[in-house]
Amino acid sequence: MVEQTGIAVPNSASNVILENGREKIFHYADYDVTDDTHLADGDDSGFFSVGREYESAYVNHKYNEKEREELLKYDSLDYLPPWSVAYKSWIRKQPKRLDWDRWIMMGLIGFSVGIVGFLLHQFIDLISDTKWSYSTKYLQQGLGVAWIFSLGYSLIFLIPATALVVWYRPSAGGSGIPELIGFLNGTIIRHIFNIRTMVVKFVSCVFSVGSGMPVGPEGPMIHLGGLIGAGLSQFKSDSLGINPNYFQRFRNSEDRRNFISAGAAAGVSSAFGAPVGGLLFSMEEVSSFWNMKLSWQTFFCCMISTFTTDLFNSAFKGFQYQGYFGLFRAETNIMFQVDSNLETNILTFIPTAVLGILGGVLGALFTFLNLKIARMRRKILSEIQSENVKKFLRMLEPCVILILTVTVSVLLPAAFGCTDYQCNGNSDVPLNDRKECLTVEQDAFRPPRTEDTVKRYTCPEGAVWNSGEYSVNNKSYNQAATLFFVTGEQAIKHLFSNGTHKEFDVTVLIVVLVFYYLLACWAAGTAISSGLVVPMLFIGGLYGRIIGQAMVDWFGVHVPIEEPYWAWIDPGAMALIGAASFFGGVSRLTMSLTVIMVEITNDISFLLPIMSAVMISKWVGDFITHPLYHSLLEFKCIPFLDSEPVVYSEGKKLLNLELFSAADVMTTPVEVVNPCENIGRVCDLLLSTTHGGFPVVKDTSSGKVMHGIITRLELCMLMQNQEIFQDSPEIAEDVFKKEEVSKLDYQTIHVDRLIKSKAVYSKIRKLREDQCMSSKYIDLNSYLNRSCVTLPHTFSLHRTYIIFRTLGLRHLPVVDEQNHVVGIITRKDLMGFRLEEKLHNKPISSNRHLNIPKETEA
Repeated sequence: MVEQTGIAVPNSASNVILENGREKIFHYADYDVTDDTHLADGDDSGFFSVGREYESAYVNHKYNEKEREELLKYDSLDYLPPWSVAYKSWIRKQPKRLDWDRWIMMGLIGFSVGIVGFLLHQFIDLISDTKWSYSTKYLQQGLGVAWIFSLGYSLIFLIPATALVVWYRPSAGGSGIPELIGFLNGTIIRHIFNIRTMVVKFVSCVFSVGSGMPVGPEGPMIHLGGLIGAGLSQFKSDSLGINPNYFQRFRNSEDRRNFISAGAAAGVSSAFGAPVGGLLFSMEEVSSFWNMKLSWQTFFCCMISTFTTDLFNSAFKGFQYQGYFGLFRAETNIMFQVDSNLETNILTFIPTAVLGILGGVLGALFTFLNLKIARMRRKILSEIQSENVKKFLRMLEPCVILILTVTVSVLLPAAFGCTDYQCNGNSDVPLNDRKECLTVEQDAFRPPRTEDTVKRYTCPEGAVWNSGEYSVNNKSYNQAATLFFVTGEQAIKHLFSNGTHKEFDVTVLIVVLVFYYLLACWAAGTAISSGLVVPMLFIGGLYGRIIGQAMVDWFGVHVPIEEPYWAWIDPGAMALIGAASFFGGVSRLTMSLTVIMVEITNDISFLLPIMSAVMISKWVGDFITHPLYHSLLEFKCIPFLDSEPVVYSEGKKLLNLELFSAADVMTTPVEVVNPCENIGRVCDLLLSTTHGGFPVVKDTSSGKVMHGIITRLELCMLMQNQEIFQDSPEIAEDVFKKEEVSKLDYQTIHVDRLIKSKAVYSKIRKLREDQCMSSKYIDLNSYLNRSCVTLPHTFSLHRTYIIFRTLGLRHLPVVDEQNHVVGIITRKDLMGFRLEEKLHNKPISSNRHLNIPKETEA
């Protein structure tokens, strides 16, 4: 709703930009959410301006004027469908079942997500394994040859990956997690659940990750899971023109969001092989509405997804059949299998605390730099007039990053020498045949795994021979190539490996950390489909390994058999804790992250250190910046309501919302409509206001009282059906009590968006100009929402916020003691920055008389 003052009357189907921060008309067919370069015009904040990128999680983001206008372009939706006569008639037509069909749908979503996850990883493995196999071969012909091949091969895949996103489906760029979070919080975002988005997301992710960009597939996999949940449950497609009459039961806002939440959880489960972590991730980060039944059903969906992916992965690698179909081997199904017999020690929590602090600081810095790069990208593109040039530069940026990545991966290892294989020499057992190898895991000495564990690069090939009863070798490897000349997942496995105390020097780890940190920070946000999980684990594993290596240098090597009390001083163990701390410092996840880290490593012995590092990194990071995904929501100007608002006065004093009432933030006066309304007035409201909904009031002895609510979209759809118009304002007695069947079907009038908005508003304009039609009436009783939540104007503001967010409302009418509509509250009224503006210098409600304006007469 908007205040009536200052509203411009549109003369076309285009959007109307207002200055008062209220909900508005938004025509999705004319707006591309990815074209945000116009926002750079109002961004003149300093590099460290508080309230922009550098802002504590306990401080509300400050939007400039351009960004506030962008906020208005997003419409919202109710979590629950409107309880109307039309809805009840539609419900009666649905098959009478219990919940078995819902469980079947959850199983179908889990199976489909599992298949997509299997295909995604198989294609990525096929592309990346081919690249590194031939690159290793061409290394023997010279670094230049290897560099040319690696770069050319990578660009063959990256160029179409970015071209598809830039030219065909921009909504498929990035991970899609911020948009998914925004939608499940109640904001409609264009194209994120479109089948074309799904196809581009899959192809771009496969090509981007396979080409060697410093990104991962896990984020897109979560979005793909949500896409599958939305597509299968609704079983229709506007893009393909598919709208069968079956599977209609789930075509309502509540079921749709629940299945999307389950699909996102299944995406996590398939990507990580972590079903419990997937459930917790969806509950903690993605979904805003949750219940116990949804937990059970989502758990089932995650189980099916993980089972399906693991089943097919058990026999295939890069689509090559490996045998043993159905054998769930740990090294195959555990993403970063850690063979650890280490036991934790109370002293472990000292380096754990250090890693937690580092994770919080470096994670917040990663978020800060990523947002600064994004704003710089937006500013540069805003200065270019040609759309084709803008798109070309969007394509060029990831190509530049790839050139730098390939150059570093192929040429940087040449700056470091070769390292000989060695094991612990404090024994009579020959140097190269000890159980506790300090540079390479013992299995590396047994072909064919040698080349899979460490990279020889340009080092001498060496040989293995028997010396009496022992095997001896003179092999060597390149430390930097072992981390750079492989995929991100393979490098993480090296960092997490236990018993390899001397595999990497601190110098190598620091150099790799600096290069990869900057490249990953830059790559996140470019015009490709990509995720950040692999880069986060890699970066955290690097500085964790640095801390562990420093401890080994200071305190020496301690193997579990000889000194179990000090065996926890292991670089691999510290890398695992470091990875968890950086993941937590960027995302601020707690429960789900801890469980995911345990599930992907199969290392339960370090559960408490992981929990401690995650909590410390979250506390430290929250003092510096907002979580990454929430920061991206703010950067993209997607309206979002946190679970708990934090509101400060201008004097930086924390305000207690219990001391204020709903009247302090509501918008007034309110445009209302009658149960049987004149067509001309309905057309005037739709053409001259930007309200998203209208309270319906009926005449009583005490005046016009609240009767229900009807949305703009529903009125627009009703205006397209002239057969329901009537000549007089007569109302059927009480259609709700009689439970009559409405003239129009629920699916006809209740839509998420206007597909052809210009045509719809053009027809409404013609109706208004037609004197005969505009004098007719329409009976709204069958279509208005009778279960609209209302609150008295004296109601606690804090509890108002809780009710609004918990129920997933779109509009919240405010009434007085006589049930007269005196105001209305929408999503944007309750955003943190709006609360601070409205409550500034407001007297506490209990100490003043509430002066509520009269309602606007219909």
